Amino acid sequence: MEKQQLANEIAIYIKDKLFAGNVPESFNNDSILISSRLLNSIVVLGMVNDLEEKYKVDFEAHEVNVDNFDSINKTADFIFQKLSK
Repeated sequence: MEKQQLANEIAIYIKDKLFAGNVPESFNNDSILISSRLLNSIVVLGMVNDLEEKYKVDFEAHEVNVDNFDSINKTADFIFQKLSK
């Protein structure tokens, strides 16, 4: 799977599941999700669980942080690295 395809799938997930179709006009793959408080910790944990199941990867507790999940592109990069191992 290519990284861009992964980012597109994550973007669709966030737009459908987390925004329920009410996506802010300025939202894009570099929009800050956690630091901006667009997503709260409970939503992030649910998203992490869904991503683990979908992509058959395991995230260590210390990996679930803003460095890896603060935007769609950061999340895609992180999962892509996991899948490449």
